[in-house]
Amino acid sequence: MPRQVEEPFKINQKITAREVRLVGENIEQGIYTLEQARKFAQDQNLDLVEISPTATPPVCRVIDYSKFKYEQKKKTRELKAKQTKVVLKEIRFGPNTDDHDFDFKLKHAQEFLKEGAKIKAYVHFVGRSIVFKERGEILLLKFAQALEELAKVEQLPKLEGKRMFLYLAPKAAVVAKAAAKPAPAVADKDKAKAPKEKEAKPVSEAVPEPETAPTE
Repeated sequence: MPRQVEEPFKINQKITAREVRLVGENIEQGIYTLEQARKFAQDQNLDLVEISPTATPPVCRVIDYSKFKYEQKKKTRELKAKQTKVVLKEIRFGPNTDDHDFDFKLKHAQEFLKEGAKIKAYVHFVGRSIVFKERGEILLLKFAQALEELAKVEQLPKLEGKRMFLYLAPKAAVVAKAAAKPAPAVADKDKAKAPKEKEAKPVSEAVPEPETAPTE
């Protein structure tokens, strides 16, 4: 036997209050007996819906209940569609990252921020390179400064073990622009021809840096 779904509102014969406060269109608002309220609904071929059961007396509205439920579901779907998923992208540096690699990763970070993603940038210290932690901090601060038009700093450079982390989040205007931008429609055959570097990167995918031996 299929499970019966309980309605979120009491309607018509399921309302048990002796009197109710009526609100809505084509109704003289006020307090009526339950029988009077039901008659108002029946005369208009509509439903009596208890929308505020905890009020004294309970508040009811004369509406088309099926249409009312449809509108509620539609609003819920619209709210879910507007909710943006927070994506975190990782960008890795070494303490001896050169200008070319820095600019390459900076460009990636700019693209990620414009898409509304957050950035976790870090410097990975290998072996004795940990002695250059000040160099790593300067590099991350330079990175944050280069992105100041697009991002705000959520956490300044902080050393955790052999890695120093910097967290950036897109500014509100950047997020709003990313949310308003429609996703491009791409045919399957066009997707196959698209260059790999333009494909969307998965959540928390790092942009790696070739290992470089520390300088003494």
